[in-house]
Amino acid sequence: MRLSKKTYSVKPSPTLAIDAKAKSLKASGVDVISFGVGEPDFDTPENIKEAAIKAIRSGFTKYTPVGGTDELKTAIIEKLKKDNGLIYEKNEIIVSCGAKHCLYNIAEALYDAGDEVILPAPYWVSYPDQIVLNGAAPVMVKTEEGNSFKIKPEILEANLSKKTKALILNSPSNPTGLAYDRKSLEAIAEIAVKHDFYIISDEIYEKLIYDGFEHVSIASLGDEIKQRTLVVNGISKSYAMTGWRIGFAAGPKDIINAMTNIQSQSTSNPTSISQKAAVEALTGTQDFISKMVSEFDKRRKYMVERLNNIKGVSCIKPVGAFYAFPNVSSYYGRSFKGNSIKSSMDLSTYLLDEAKVAVVPGAAFGDDRYIRLSYATSMENIQKGLDRIESALSNLK
Repeated sequence: MRLSKKTYSVKPSPTLAIDAKAKSLKASGVDVISFGVGEPDFDTPENIKEAAIKAIRSGFTKYTPVGGTDELKTAIIEKLKKDNGLIYEKNEIIVSCGAKHCLYNIAEALYDAGDEVILPAPYWVSYPDQIVLNGAAPVMVKTEEGNSFKIKPEILEANLSKKTKALILNSPSNPTGLAYDRKSLEAIAEIAVKHDFYIISDEIYEKLIYDGFEHVSIASLGDEIKQRTLVVNGISKSYAMTGWRIGFAAGPKDIINAMTNIQSQSTSNPTSISQKAAVEALTGTQDFISKMVSEFDKRRKYMVERLNNIKGVSCIKPVGAFYAFPNVSSYYGRSFKGNSIKSSMDLSTYLLDEAKVAVVPGAAFGDDRYIRLSYATSMENIQKGLDRIESALSNLK
């Protein structure tokens, strides 16, 4: 018996693979510092947990409508209106099993064989595979640190073709932590309207921003771009609810309807209990977010300063999310005990094996010059881990 052809085109998530290896080493008693997985180290707020407990005790444990409860859709609509200046109806909203699930539903609903999807690099690791799994072709467009890893309008237009179906924007970005300002988004929106392609706007990190940066949803820039935009968001990052698996998307009702039909034949509804918790997250007190962001900000500043003080390493300061994305390519060509470092994967393997520090190779995100470190871990771990990295890099000759 043979597997389907498309299964051979899919790669496992390198971030989860690194995390699994780090956890395996920890389980065997090895002191590993992990900067790998993108997950807040804070606990879910008590009011949200209590809402879930109440749902269980009240018997809210059955099937719900496939695309989410009316109560949660109402909360999402109010959130989008208040935070993003966006007006949607319930038939323009879908709730799925995480933002990743929303993105996959979009891929299923939009992409056909022969379509092309513009993907600015660095990109989140799952985007290319979701595109390929649905018969389309990712068009990788390299961005540069000097332009804050934003795709330039002229570069975007140069990579368009008659096959272009969509552009995926992730702002703030995983892995870079950089984001698009209003002016940059206006230029992209103008091109999308002119050439009539969709924008898939992944805004999962919108509340994790620093230095007074203003998050802007590209869908808010006018009716024409709104009708070509799928806004994707969720509760995982902002409310430390990664395991609850609730994401949502907003967009044109025909696409949302198609996504709902697809979801009805895959997962059906998201977990009823998690939906009740999500309502509380969106409508309850928001004090938790500012406290978490304040702590992330301290870690961000410390990590970036430390990385930039390591000889041969440079790191732009992120304005969002909880990642640092340092350029470590000056160490390529060096070696340790006869083993040559030729790539970000080699360096990441070396750091895990020799320094017992887990990072994610930049090659997984489309730029081999970098590695990604998450500062969603304690300051103690950050200090210890960066000490180990600095020492390990100094041993490369």
